[in-house]
Amino acid sequence: MPAFLLALWQGLAGAGLLPAAVLPSPALVLATLIAMAQSGEMAQAIGATASRLAWGFVLGATTGTVLGGLCGASPLARRMLDPLVQSLRSVPSLAWVPLFILWLGIFEASKITLVAVGVFFPVYLNLLGGIANVDRKLLEVGQVHGFSRLRRLLRIQLPAALPAYVLGLRGGLGLGWMFVAAAELLGAANGLGFILDDGEQTGRPERVLAALLLFGICGKLTDTIMAALGRHLVAWQDTARA
Repeated sequence: MPAFLLALWQGLAGAGLLPAAVLPSPALVLATLIAMAQSGEMAQAIGATASRLAWGFVLGATTGTVLGGLCGASPLARRMLDPLVQSLRSVPSLAWVPLFILWLGIFEASKITLVAVGVFFPVYLNLLGGIANVDRKLLEVGQVHGFSRLRRLLRIQLPAALPAYVLGLRGGLGLGWMFVAAAELLGAANGLGFILDDGEQTGRPERVLAALLLFGICGKLTDTIMAALGRHLVAWQDTARA
């Protein structure tokens, strides 16, 4: 399907049905990518964006894991904290930007924090749901065998919640790419988002499409790595895929 769409796109552009100022041909986009790679701009942009994403992912995933695990394991913590977290989840991502800029400035800290916000909620929700919705019969088996509350958490609830947690990490990683693009579009001197903004400001749609393509490739690559790690962690599951 991608090959067919590229061929159709190239054919329409070559026939003059797609103006280059609106949608440049794949050949022009490819030439732009090659020029960016040769000049070193591509490696620098990917490195800057990946660095922001990595720091934001670690911060957001760690916070989501701690709070999700706490609220999933403790009904009291869930009653106290979950309503607040759920209300904050409804706040649009870009609405955080003015506050983060006021608190943290316009440099890296505000961008990393915005990415962390995007990563946090999927990780938190999936881990909370995974722990809180463990089959009651499994917990009763643990009680029959004399497991303490902590041991039931470590030996039953956390392993049972692991598939949902891995899914939350993948979802958080995907949102992290979206949020880092938004953060860089709002003000950055480098990164893939900067290339997007530069292409739009200078009227060069081939740079915009090149940056979008790089976002897609990098996002797919990181998701593939995370999915492979997740399959390794839950290899014990007897699922339809297995």
